[in-house]
Amino acid sequence: MFKTIRRAEYAELIALFFLQGAASGIWLVPLSALLDAHGLGSIKVWAFATNALAAIVSPCLFGGLADRSASPVQVVRGLSLASAASAAMVGAGMQYHWTPWLVLVLIQVAAICLAPAFSLISSIVMARLQFAQSEFGPIRAMATVGWMAGCWVISAFHADSSVLALYLGAGASVLVCICAGFVPPQKSPRLAGPVSWHARLGLDALTLLKNRDHRVMFIIVGAFNLSLVGFYPYAPLHLREAGLTHVSAWMSLAQTTEVLSMFALGSLLHHCRLKWILASGLAIGVLRFELCALPGKAGLLVGTTLHGACYALVYITAQIYVEQRVDPGWRARAQALLNLMYNGIGSLIGYLACGWWFAACTHPAGTEWPVFWSGLAAGMAAVLVYFLAAYRGRGRQ
Repeated sequence: MFKTIRRAEYAELIALFFLQGAASGIWLVPLSALLDAHGLGSIKVWAFATNALAAIVSPCLFGGLADRSASPVQVVRGLSLASAASAAMVGAGMQYHWTPWLVLVLIQVAAICLAPAFSLISSIVMARLQFAQSEFGPIRAMATVGWMAGCWVISAFHADSSVLALYLGAGASVLVCICAGFVPPQKSPRLAGPVSWHARLGLDALTLLKNRDHRVMFIIVGAFNLSLVGFYPYAPLHLREAGLTHVSAWMSLAQTTEVLSMFALGSLLHHCRLKWILASGLAIGVLRFELCALPGKAGLLVGTTLHGACYALVYITAQIYVEQRVDPGWRARAQALLNLMYNGIGSLIGYLACGWWFAACTHPAGTEWPVFWSGLAAGMAAVLVYFLAAYRGRGRQ
């Protein structure tokens, strides 16, 4: 790794990602159990839909704010405090039995505050690094470690179905704000000219799609997640049917390869073209779904393990692409648009499509898992073919 900033600054950036990962994990992982435990199962579908809606609306709005009106660091500070307040309010609403629709509104507010966090922090970190392609991966891996740590904290406090989890998440968001206070506001270039409402809402980021490679990259990230989101709701069901207990532990295999891939990403980007790294991630996505389609436990476990590598080689590489290829004055909005395509449009359409496909593959006798996973593999293969045909790149520098 090329050292471009002080060790103390690396510690600040690592802590920022770690704490944000912990706050997000503490908020999202126990939400389903919390809703059931407090008699709010009727709004569960809508509660999880708030995340996709927030990812469509929020990142570009706050990315535009970060590029035009305020430093990304200042935006993160404000959003982390708002996240803490809204998470605490959701906890209070559950604890004191507020009306379900009021709780749902508060969940939506919390989702809007959380949605742009990772894209904004990514823009903060990469703006501080001279060799982002070599240094960003290991630093970003700390968010995954933080997510895992947040889940361990929930279990340590026996808060899997307790509102204590939401108060712990609020505390983690406060720590994000404190940590961001040690990061100096960056002096990135600002675009000149009057600021229209179109720009204030971050919608001017759509002009990036005029560039062919930018357009292909954003489409690929969204399309990639159409199949990928099938892993989260349905892999645990398959693992249970295969007779594997402690499903959460088996699912964490994916996070271990995600961390390892992020540490390896710097070296890969130094020796290989970005195009082939991203193509490799898509190819691994095809392979992992086909392995899940094989009979027996071994293929399912290996396919589950490869999930993290697939995610890191595609999405994190796409973030680095944005850092390298987009004008500095547009980077916060570009990262936000990437987040919108992946977590917003890709997740929303993907969850609906995978739910339909799962229902089509499920019969009274059970689920045809080989057909289900092979269908997701075919979708991922189509994305790979489109990418190889449409992306040009700029060659080795």
